[in-house]
Amino acid sequence: MTIVNKAPCEGAPPCTDSVPERTQNGLWILVATILASSMAFIDGTVVNVALPALQVALHASVSGIQWVVESYALLLASLLLLGGSMGDMYGRRRMFLFGVGVFVLASTWCGLAQSMTSLIVARGVQGVGAAFLVPGSLALISASFAANKRGRAIGTWSGFTAITASVGPVLGGWLVQHFSWRWVFFINLPLAVVVVFVTLWRVPESRNANEGRHLDWQGAVLATVGLGAITFGLVEGHGGGVVVWACFVGGLVALAAFLMVEAHSPEPMVSLGLFRSRDFSGANLLTFLLYGAINGILFFFPLDLIQVQRYSATQAGAALLPLILLVFVLSRWAGGLVVRYGARMPLTIGPMVVALGFVLFLRPGIGGSYWTTFFPAVVSLGVGMAISVAPLTTAVMESVSVDEAGMASGINNAVSRMAGLLAIAVFGLVLASGFNRALDRSLARMQEVSPAVRENVDRQRSQLAGGQTSDSRIRQAIDDAFLSGYRDVIWLSVGLSLLSAASARMIGSNASTH
Repeated sequence: MTIVNKAPCEGAPPCTDSVPERTQNGLWILVATILASSMAFIDGTVVNVALPALQVALHASVSGIQWVVESYALLLASLLLLGGSMGDMYGRRRMFLFGVGVFVLASTWCGLAQSMTSLIVARGVQGVGAAFLVPGSLALISASFAANKRGRAIGTWSGFTAITASVGPVLGGWLVQHFSWRWVFFINLPLAVVVVFVTLWRVPESRNANEGRHLDWQGAVLATVGLGAITFGLVEGHGGGVVVWACFVGGLVALAAFLMVEAHSPEPMVSLGLFRSRDFSGANLLTFLLYGAINGILFFFPLDLIQVQRYSATQAGAALLPLILLVFVLSRWAGGLVVRYGARMPLTIGPMVVALGFVLFLRPGIGGSYWTTFFPAVVSLGVGMAISVAPLTTAVMESVSVDEAGMASGINNAVSRMAGLLAIAVFGLVLASGFNRALDRSLARMQEVSPAVRENVDRQRSQLAGGQTSDSRIRQAIDDAFLSGYRDVIWLSVGLSLLSAASARMIGSNASTH
């Protein structure tokens, strides 16, 4: 799950073309952009609920289902800024439609995939489409509404996308439970038909007349290769070997080359000069730590609910509903905290409340009512994120000049996605290690287990709690082992959340006050 920082012209340079004082097609523009963004945001939350089902259907290891999420996140994070720049250069409506088309074709491919390899590749293509669709949505709104109406339009977009993000997991869980995991992807098809029709019918074209003709393809390729190689090394790191270390080294070299290219490019994808601002650097460090903690832990949460706690897919999809609703309901109030106290205070308290939520996640064992086990933890996460999201976005936007606001927003959004990308990979290694240690201890106490049963368990270790067995003792040992590894990653999330609270000290105490 990703809770997105939203701001005008997300992932793109500032929108500078003139906007008509009165937008005749404003309602239709909002319909098209809300539905399109909903596809990307729903896929960011629903797919996690479908992971246990597709793991069984496609006989996947945990590293395999990690790649289902990671391939999408990798291409989206790497190409987000490039997609926004291409919209400004070649036409926002044109690139928006291109993103929708790629996304829906890839969704169809995902739904028809017969192997994990095919599904992972299709998810990567989905990420490419989302990299044009997501920044294109807000860029179209910013270019189509007059300044005095733009804030309300973006607020409407934010509100409705939050609603779809909250409904999505419940609907997705219901589809997985009653039909198939494939419908999680097929649900995008009718939405895309409406988006394309409305966009061609009612949404005007716009572009940035001041945008240069240079695109930072070199930077985009180096960022993708660097992040991809490091992610591969982390996800597949449990096997060790030369290939893993070569990926780490190659990824670091590619990212170093990326920084050199961006430092010397006349039109960089990422303006490194923005990081000279202590407030901007602090806000992005906080983003990286906080979003890494929450996205990393929540990737494994549906696996715990469905495979260990025996929740249905629908129940698992609804489990995080309080978190999303609290962020939606309390964000306006949290924005007011910035005006009264500045950004530093809420950005210190919010992550600490999130850390408390993770500590509460340590309490539940196996079984028990949702309301007494996971609900208090989910509520604490929701309150903590609600306190953090609006002040964090404000701190980012007010740490740079107006002319740099578009790129600053895009960088911060990309940082949040990269954080989740890397956290899922690292947490997977930690969870697998904890799982194997705990399972070994349990098996060592079961002297009467036959060699055939033990061999079957060892063969399925890569599936963690998804392993199948008819022996109730082995099933209990697998569930307990998963819970042990999951608690290891929860402690990591606690530490990251507390570090993010500490990083708020980098942000000026008077930032954003008036």
